[in-house]
Amino acid sequence: MILEHAILEVRPGQSAAFEVAMQRASPLISASDGFLGLQVLPCLETAGRYVLLVKWASVEAHEVGFRGSDRYQQWKGLLHGFYDPFPIVQHYGPSILE
Repeated sequence: MILEHAILEVRPGQSAAFEVAMQRASPLISASDGFLGLQVLPCLETAGRYVLLVKWASVEAHEVGFRGSDRYQQWKGLLHGFYDPFPIVQHYGPSILE
């Protein structure tokens, strides 16, 4: 299992619309092969900041499977206009703790 991580900075005044769009977009990612779970958590200290956490079976399931799909184009259309700046997406491996 790997974990995709991104800090999402939503344009001021757009948080409510972003949250609605994320609700609409979540079935697009969850239908992907290798998808294991999704969380989008609002920051308690900074309005308009969210952390995106997606569990995948592999980096390829995300980078090739989802990003190479038509569903990703729909995801982009629903969500990418909310971000400023555009998020940096990183992947993390298994925990070093047991």
